[in-house]
Amino acid sequence: MTVKKLLVITAAFVALSAAAMAQTKPLKLWYTKPAAIWEETLPLGNGRLGMMPDGGVDNEKIVLNDITLWSGAPQDANNYEAYKNLPEIRRLLQEGKNDEAQALIDKNFICKGVGSGSEPFGCYQVLGELNIRFDYGKGKDQPAEFKSYQRELSLNNAVAKSTYTVDGVIYKREYFTSFGDDVSIVKLTADKPGKLNLSISISRPERSATTATENSLQLSGDLKSGTPDIGMQYLATIKAQLKGGTQSTSDNTLEIKDATEVILYISAGTDFKNPGYKQKIEMNLAAAMKKPYEVQKAQHIAKFQKLFNRLSVNLGESTAADALTTDKRLVAFHANPASDKGLPVLFFQFGRYLSISSTRVGLLPPNLQGLWANQVHTPWNGDYHLDVNVQMNHWPVEVANLSELNLPLADLVKGMVAPGERTAKAYYNADGWVAHVITNIWGFTEPGESASWGITKAGSGWLCNNLWDHYAFSNDKNYLKKIYPILKGSAQFYSSILIKDGKTGWLVTSPSSSPENTFYLPNGKHASICIGATIDNQIIRELFNNVTIAGEQLGVDADFRKVLKEKIKGLSPAVNIAKDGRVMEWLEDYKETDPQHRHISHLYGLYPASLITAEGTPEWAEAAKKTLEIRGDDGPSWTIAYKLLFWARLHDGNRAYKLFTEIMKPTQRTDINYGAGGGIYPNLLSAGPPFQIDGNFGTTAGIAEMLIQSHEGYINFIPAIPDSWKASGEIKGFKARGNFVVDLKWKDGKVVSYKVASTTPRKVKIKLNGKVTTVMASKI
Repeated sequence: MTVKKLLVITAAFVALSAAAMAQTKPLKLWYTKPAAIWEETLPLGNGRLGMMPDGGVDNEKIVLNDITLWSGAPQDANNYEAYKNLPEIRRLLQEGKNDEAQALIDKNFICKGVGSGSEPFGCYQVLGELNIRFDYGKGKDQPAEFKSYQRELSLNNAVAKSTYTVDGVIYKREYFTSFGDDVSIVKLTADKPGKLNLSISISRPERSATTATENSLQLSGDLKSGTPDIGMQYLATIKAQLKGGTQSTSDNTLEIKDATEVILYISAGTDFKNPGYKQKIEMNLAAAMKKPYEVQKAQHIAKFQKLFNRLSVNLGESTAADALTTDKRLVAFHANPASDKGLPVLFFQFGRYLSISSTRVGLLPPNLQGLWANQVHTPWNGDYHLDVNVQMNHWPVEVANLSELNLPLADLVKGMVAPGERTAKAYYNADGWVAHVITNIWGFTEPGESASWGITKAGSGWLCNNLWDHYAFSNDKNYLKKIYPILKGSAQFYSSILIKDGKTGWLVTSPSSSPENTFYLPNGKHASICIGATIDNQIIRELFNNVTIAGEQLGVDADFRKVLKEKIKGLSPAVNIAKDGRVMEWLEDYKETDPQHRHISHLYGLYPASLITAEGTPEWAEAAKKTLEIRGDDGPSWTIAYKLLFWARLHDGNRAYKLFTEIMKPTQRTDINYGAGGGIYPNLLSAGPPFQIDGNFGTTAGIAEMLIQSHEGYINFIPAIPDSWKASGEIKGFKARGNFVVDLKWKDGKVVSYKVASTTPRKVKIKLNGKVTTVMASKI
């Protein structure tokens, strides 16, 4: 069928009304009981403030967060004598004495101080817990007998609700973190006058004080800095508006008697880049309380939907599954995935919802917990891990039409350049800037405190891939000008440290490592440190190419471009294939200590890069498949999500879908896990375990990659669609590289209509039902 004929017959497929109708169905998580554990609560966020209510009947606990609340402080943990050890480290590695080189690194080539173990590196922390105790007239020790309970989160509106009946009175609650006036709001109502009797308190496990003044509650304190200076300061203020009844304060609680409606306003902030935070909190609170509730809610929904409503997906009907509560639906899907085509859509849109809710232009990117933490010491400090995790958090935002949500990451990276330049000099006597495995809001770029994981220096180059992606999708030349110095500085660093390998003659990094993985040496010992790990080679190759393209487009740095082009010629091939047919993870074909290791960094060239493609480099693609087969399908959730993305890039839709069903395992595990056993909590947040949001974002990106790809020089429609989605479906509003917006419908696995649009209409290559052709994009 020609493209022209296809366009002519598009109208004939209006009969796909089921798909159109499914687009308008509400997207929600819902339950018929209160949350018993935090992993059942519902996440709300406006990019800065977070709130997770449990919907308790006698006692409601609402966990509160602020994306900027970190302990620690800026520090200089560089060892400025470290570079003097480089010649000896490199000599030992060249002689095959990797274990001795690693011991020397542990002694003289790591960060000073405690590293990530404590302050001043710091930790993302919970803000506090709002507690609402209800009195239904039964006495304090008598739990209420309730019925008709329902609790839900609307992804369409970013509003959570709970409703139930006690003694014939219908009680309702609504919760949202306002995208309007930047406060959190909880509305409580009873359908009979005077039936709301409650006490409100707020607390935090440490370093906090609660005070009650003039019918308001305040929680305040400061966190550990690890320096003589005072740490981050924070404040949360709660006020109530009533219809009927009275309010008073007693023993640092807010007491409300005989009300019919109560609206709680929570305004919070920290002094992170905001010395006037206390005044801002009061201003936000005053502005919010002046507006009628329905006006505030409508403004919140409108601003949220401006982002959320850009995109829709339909994969087919799932009426029976829609009737199940979300926790039961998850269990049913894992038992029989074919029975529910709606859960992949719900989970995909939940990922978009989480992106919108956990970051905001001008603020911070989502961390390991996104925005939502319920502990003072969050797992892995709730920091920004640079060897896959923070990058994965941003993989869906471009293709899922949330492009501006990449900008907070660009701001974070910009803040790493100056400290990264000091680290580059201290450890490598190199030009440019570098970051290793972990960072925080304070700009930490030093190696971690252990060579086994902390010396990996792919972090800065990998971050540059995310920054470049925003340009690739947006074609924004002004943005390219802003990030070019960051990209160039990273390329200068890698260019400075490349040395010629004595065995192969290739330009390599030394010391090097493949993130968090280890291998056996001929002497039976194991090590992490090596020469020229594959991920270093692939990142450097991609970065040098991108910087060259950027320089050409901006008309700058011709001489530097020549240097990079020449060095690319001296690099190892992007893929070296081992004797068993797999992609080699290291420059030498070491035997790994854990064949199912969670990290698969040597396939960076397959995703997020495009060095390995299913059709352009078939031999490398086959090697990637063999690598994935040996690695297996299980792991922490983020690992499963990454494997899903790999198989989607290899155009194996059924295998990608198998990985989706693998990640959707119901779980309530919260232990620290490094191996098999990822899954999804009842509230659809991903489990490492424990909760780690990258599994959500990685899976969202994976579903998108199954439906549309644009990394091979053309837009590829449904390149990895599984058999279970082939019957019929429709997507609207997906983005492709080059700043194109794509809508399409398919039936029986074939695209039957499509639209490619752009703000600047021009010709674009597409791959339609197996054939690459050129079409003219329409104007948006």
